This record gives sequence, C-alpha cells and structure tokens, in this order.
Amino acid sequence: MTDVRAQSPADASPDSDALLVERTVAGDQKAFELLVIKYQRRIQRLIGRMVRDVDLVEDIAQETFIRAYRALAQFRGEAQFYTWLYRIAINTAKKALMDLKRNPTVSENSFKSDDEDETSHLKNELTSSETPDAVLASKEIAQIINTALEALPEDLRMAVTLREIEGLSYEEIAETMNCPIGTVRSRIFRAREAISQKVKPLLENQAGKRW
Repeated sequence: MTDVRAQSPADASPDSDALLVERTVAGDQKAFELLVIKYQRRIQRLIGRMVRDVDLVEDIAQETFIRAYRALAQFRGEAQFYTWLYRIAINTAKKALMDLKRNPTVSENSFKSDDEDETSHLKNELTSSETPDAVLASKEIAQIINTALEALPEDLRMAVTLREIEGLSYEEIAETMNCPIGTVRSRIFRAREAISQKVKPLLENQAGKRW
C-alpha cells in the first residue's frame, strides 16, 4: 500500500497547542475555542471512521471536546495535545457505540482527508490523463480499499487510519491507542497486507493498459 499520508497535525505548531492549553487552564475560554476550531474537522473525520451513523458523529465530537475541556487541567504535556485528544475521541466513540449496542464500522467516506485522499493518490499513480477508463479504475480501487477497511478488525483499522491519513508516528499511535509500539507496527503491517491483497488483483488487471 502506498505510504502517502495527509499532513500530520504535528505540522500544525504543537507549541501553539501547549500555549492554548495553558491559557485555557488559566481561564481563557477563547483559547479553548481556538483548539476546537483547529481540530474539529479532524476529530469528526476520525469518529466518522468508527461510526456509520453520520448523525452521531457531530454529537460524539461535541462530547469529545466537552470531556477534553473537563480533563484539561490533568493534561501534563507528556504527549502532544492532538494525540491526547484523539485518544479521548476514540474512547468516546467506543462508549457511544457500546451504549447503542452498535458495532464500529467504516463509513463510505471514511478514508478521505480534508485536502487529499487515498483515491486521489492512486488515481495519480494509475493514470496519465483524466479519461473515463482511468476515472473508473480509480473509483474501483477506492471501493476495494473501503471494502477492505470495513473488513478489518477495529484495532487494525484505527491503527492504519492514524498512520496513513492522520500522519501520526508509530510512537504517537502507541500513545493514542494505549499499546506498545511493537503492537502498533504489527497492526499496521497486517492492515496493509490485508488491503494490499484486495487491491493487488485489480492493479495486475490494469497493468499494461494505456489510457
């Protein structure tokens, strides 16, 4: 699977996050509002990969930020703020799903990022022009990727999502998922292998075609 990721939140001035957290704890609610604005779409997208019901995504995201705000005084800065926030989002989504007795699933748009997505990367690799056949091929591959993701166990799906889309490092994923880094590497490897096995036949079928 192509190792192409969206811009990591680590690129978004983590030092400024620390300052905003400090200001929030000191009583500046505007500072927390800035954090919400900064990460709201990422959190909603992350939750959307766990919850099929789109109507629940916004509610769970809101609950995530409420929990983060209440716990902010306990945030010690030992991890980056966004990995701490992602962990809260994942736990909040899991709790909501358990309460509703629903199983975590990947939504149809779950593998998309705000700026780029896996489909666009694959399209760029497979095509030299925007012909109908090329567009069809990229759509078929995107569908296969989504289907493969849906079939993954939750821990594998979340690990590869955090790596490939959110751009987190293995260390950050370990912090977010609260597991050893070796486990993270294993999960990502297994997820990539499973997805690759689904995509490979179509890539081989397209090999040699000229569009």
